[in-house]
Amino acid sequence: MKILFKLALRNLLGAGLRTWLNIAVLSFAFVAIIWTQGFYRGMSRQAIQALTDAEYGGGQYWHEQYDPFNPLTLDDAHGRVPEPLQKLIEERKATAVLIIQGTLYPHGRFLPVTVRGIDPAQGVLLFPSEFLETGDGNDAEIPAIIGSRMARSTGLKVGDTVTLRWRDARGAFDARNIRIVQVMSTTVQSIDQGQIWLSLDTLRSLAGMEGEATLITLAKGTPFLEEIPGWSYKSPDVLLKDIHDLVRSKTLGATILYIILILLAMLAIFDTQVLSIFRRRKEMGTLMAMGMTRLKIIQLFTIEGALHSVLAALVAAVYGIPLLTLSARSGWAMPQAVDSYGYAIGERIFPVYSAGLVIGTTVLVMLVTTVVSFLPTRKISRLKPTDALRGRMP
Repeated sequence: MKILFKLALRNLLGAGLRTWLNIAVLSFAFVAIIWTQGFYRGMSRQAIQALTDAEYGGGQYWHEQYDPFNPLTLDDAHGRVPEPLQKLIEERKATAVLIIQGTLYPHGRFLPVTVRGIDPAQGVLLFPSEFLETGDGNDAEIPAIIGSRMARSTGLKVGDTVTLRWRDARGAFDARNIRIVQVMSTTVQSIDQGQIWLSLDTLRSLAGMEGEATLITLAKGTPFLEEIPGWSYKSPDVLLKDIHDLVRSKTLGATILYIILILLAMLAIFDTQVLSIFRRRKEMGTLMAMGMTRLKIIQLFTIEGALHSVLAALVAAVYGIPLLTLSARSGWAMPQAVDSYGYAIGERIFPVYSAGLVIGTTVLVMLVTTVVSFLPTRKISRLKPTDALRGRMP
């Protein structure tokens, strides 16, 4: 077998430009597949981390009337915090959020918004709620937090005062001035665009919903409690389903590119094998006349084809490792339009590569290359030494 490898490598390198063209295409397929998969893994990890830290925590309990995709349900989507959840809140293992509808009047125009109340002292979410401790509902101006996207769309900045109107639990409209005390920068658009954040106690007082909440967010690692009447539990997997579906669809689309790249490389190798067998008929006859069996000759040509993938992996490592390392460190800048997609994607996505990804891709390409290299050699099994020496093929 060692002699076969040496002979196969010599024949392969002796083919010259044809061999290196095949190796170049295969090496590009290696790098493209690994880079793309790492890109999508990085996007998924960043989005999941951001959503978990800033909004979803370890899961949420929703009021039974709450539907985040239907703002018309917000009038009824609130209720008193159940005793088991209130105990978790007191232990700092959960935090309550109250959500109502409102209207903002920035710079002489009106804008429908969602008003959210959160405990300024909470430590469950990565959220600058501590800035809401600077006042209470009796102040002339109520402290409020908005996101950077909300600030751009309204033209508001820290220190600005703007009028906010809402409807309380009795259906009566009321309005107060709020003061922007913090503009937070976050990749999570669902807590930014169209959102106004107030202190939970302040919002409860203004809306006449003392002790009530719309959803309860658990701290990461907090175990699931028993079913609570009037409240539905949403696990992190359920809350992150959109991100998983997005990455799955993008990965499926990228698979088409993988298949095209691999097919192009396999077609080149297949044609190379067919041409090599056709041109080396007399060589095969000579080897058979010298005592080499048909099986050994089939192994020789199969090894020659499979070595394309081995050499391609080495070439890919030469330029791929520095390229992938650089992209993992500096990330991939995303266009400004991505900010409006509705997903928690930052300005840069940092690809994530793993040993399993690299090894799996390498093994897959090598396996496919070996199979494609073997297919044209089946004719050799019917080849007679005398016909081969005459340049004939079966």
